[in-house]
Amino acid sequence: MIGKIEKAKLYAAEPERVTFNNLVVEFHGDNNDYRITLSPDGWDCSCAGFRTYSICPHIMALEKRLRPMLKRAPLPYAPGQNVVSDIEKAKRYADESDRMRIVSFDATFRGDNDTHQIAYDADGWHSDTSFFRSRGLDAHTMALEKMLKGLLVVKTPPQPIIGM
Repeated sequence: MIGKIEKAKLYAAEPERVTFNNLVVEFHGDNNDYRITLSPDGWDCSCAGFRTYSICPHIMALEKRLRPMLKRAPLPYAPGQNVVSDIEKAKRYADESDRMRIVSFDATFRGDNDTHQIAYDADGWHSDTSFFRSRGLDAHTMALEKMLKGLLVVKTPPQPIIGM
């Protein structure tokens, strides 16, 4: 286990090993809450700005925050978009972790020996490694937990029933 923890520390310093395939984020904007998704087809946000311009400060903030793990070009600015205001807002949002909560994702993780599929959802972590299947965690999930600290929806572990 000590070796897995050490490997996780090394992996956590290399976010470029991760590629998000699908991502669902709850985003607390200045005025409303939004749902942002990333799929192989691209980004989507429930805000009016995205509906109008196909880009918004919420997605721009995620692009900034998760850049090495996205493996895609940032969305282009749109004609008529208030670019200066949106860039300033996106910079501020990217630094305010409490605005973003990753609800779920699936990702590809390039390890030292192989590439693995890692996921996170309402049921917690999932990994295709044999170590994860036997222990419920591995270097990849521990590294992602460190990389995404403050962004994951916290799962409350079941509490033991005392006195039974």
